[in-house]
Amino acid sequence: MATAKRDYYDVLGVEQGASEKEIKSAFRRLARELHPDVSDHPEAQERFREAAEAYEVLSKPETRELYDRYGHEGLRTGGFRPSDFDFANIADLFSVFFGDDLFGGGGSRRARGADVMAEVEVELAEAARGVKREVRIPVAAPCPTCHATGAAPGTSPETCPVCGGSGRQQSVSSSIFGQFIRTSTCPECGGAGEVVATPCPDCKGTRRKVEERVLDIDVPPGIHDGQRIRLSGEGHAGEVGGRAGDAYVLVHVRPDARFVRDGNDIISSVDLTMSQAALGTNASVPTLDGDVDLEFKPGTQPGEIRVLRGKGMPVLQGFGRGDHRLLVNVAVPRNLSDEQRRLLEEFARAEHEANYKAEEGFFDKIRAAFR
Repeated sequence: MATAKRDYYDVLGVEQGASEKEIKSAFRRLARELHPDVSDHPEAQERFREAAEAYEVLSKPETRELYDRYGHEGLRTGGFRPSDFDFANIADLFSVFFGDDLFGGGGSRRARGADVMAEVEVELAEAARGVKREVRIPVAAPCPTCHATGAAPGTSPETCPVCGGSGRQQSVSSSIFGQFIRTSTCPECGGAGEVVATPCPDCKGTRRKVEERVLDIDVPPGIHDGQRIRLSGEGHAGEVGGRAGDAYVLVHVRPDARFVRDGNDIISSVDLTMSQAALGTNASVPTLDGDVDLEFKPGTQPGEIRVLRGKGMPVLQGFGRGDHRLLVNVAVPRNLSDEQRRLLEEFARAEHEANYKAEEGFFDKIRAAFR
């Protein structure tokens, strides 16, 4: 049985109304405590992943709003997936967030690639059954000419003479409290540990080149308008061998004039004439699965709601489907001919209270049984 997730605010130790600065400070404090170089806690790695996931949600306005309103279930339904964090790349994570290496370690700076965004449009019926879409996005990919080395063919990068290939520089300062060692990115090689004497003619030494990438998108059944699909590693290539960013596909579900969506339920209406409602009729009504024939009994009332169980939208990443609620609208005739008016007046003289008496309901029958 899966363990219930802790509240993200409790994980970071902040109040629900905490500012962005307070959330970032809380995450940075936890990361210092849980880093393996300074912590011997047996659950340090798992606790860091938990804190990183909490930060990932609470640092972004859209996911924080979703979490505040609907909790963990709302994030799951909204398509949120936490990133995979590896302790080997914690220094990279903080290099992106905060600039310098938080823990003072060496090694080259492998910045993660930037994310990219694309958009697709689908019909409501397509959102109900799921559909595939193809999108084209420009991304910075590893340069094929130099194989992402940045050096012209036939040449190779050289070890940086300033940092000796570490990608870092250290400075030592003294005070009455002792010596302090500060580690920063090497200004000569930008943290790569290498310098390129003869840059690649295609990428100009940047190691990356923009190309158009075609992505096949699986739009899942039940997706809502405005939700995003995340494709891990399909964004811009990272710098100096850092991992690629992600691609986010924003899904727009076009409105359908026949239906109104209410969560996982579908609402529509059917128009019956006064005669059809009074005498009973069969009518064909549209659903997400196609037209269905329904029988309307004599005496069908305006405003009556028919519920078609399991004919609504699928539950996103869940089981079952919502319902289709059908509202009956009875049209009153206009522009009567003399003959039609005469017939209606004749019916009006012949009608009586029994014609309009409501059928005995379920609870009325129970009360009658007890009586």
